[in-house]
Amino acid sequence: MKTFCVISNPDKDVQLTRAGHVKRYLESKGCTCYIESKSYVDQPEIQDGTEAVLVIGGDGTMLKAARDLAGYDLPLLGINLGTVGYLAEIEIGAIESALDKVMADEYHIEERMMLEGDCGKQEVALNDIVVSRNGPLQVMSYNVYVNGQFLNGYQADGIIVATPTGSTGYNMSAGGPVVEPTANILVVTPICPHTLNTRSIILSPEDEIRIEVPEGRMGMKQRLQAYFDGGSHVELETGDSLTIYRSKRTTKIMRLSKISFLETLHKKLQ
Repeated sequence: MKTFCVISNPDKDVQLTRAGHVKRYLESKGCTCYIESKSYVDQPEIQDGTEAVLVIGGDGTMLKAARDLAGYDLPLLGINLGTVGYLAEIEIGAIESALDKVMADEYHIEERMMLEGDCGKQEVALNDIVVSRNGPLQVMSYNVYVNGQFLNGYQADGIIVATPTGSTGYNMSAGGPVVEPTANILVVTPICPHTLNTRSIILSPEDEIRIEVPEGRMGMKQRLQAYFDGGSHVELETGDSLTIYRSKRTTKIMRLSKISFLETLHKKLQ
């Protein structure tokens, strides 16, 4: 690879110092590199001929880049300035050695499934789509259908529909299972359900999930929000529904290390 775009989180990469270092290093090796400086607040402008996108920040920055670039089919390499770093593999002290490997084509690509949510407006997500309350702290009601068949009615703070990539995010915090990230399944996890026997449900990637907003207690009108990777959101209210299904788009993640997901998970859980 010889042509790169750099997207950086300006809150973590102050004055784009790290992005500038990456650009200068790649250009010193004869590569072409440009910084898409507006991408963190607007849709990025990707130049023709770009072969890969280097994302500087943390997992949140990677998730935003994955959504913004879903139509480009470009591989992403994450450089971690955050804390957890499941998606952003490269630590700050190893940037130059990592770039050397990328330029020498010493990497492999993991293709991750994405979700699409439709409630009149379509949005994509790499990690998860979360439907939760929009207002005071109170338990809300949700009706969940799978392929048109009623699955369950939930009294809970919210419902998470996660990909395997997103299984280590909010889903894990809510007690859901951790899934190998290149698998192809859907995970449905209620958030703080008002019952003792509610568990996560694993579904086929071909299943279609519909979350319906019914009336609340005593006929109360419910107001909810659907969040896509914790970023963009749409408002829902009683009578609305959100349909979630596997997107035709995928996210390509560049991997330089041969360390397995289980080894990485072991380190992160210490």
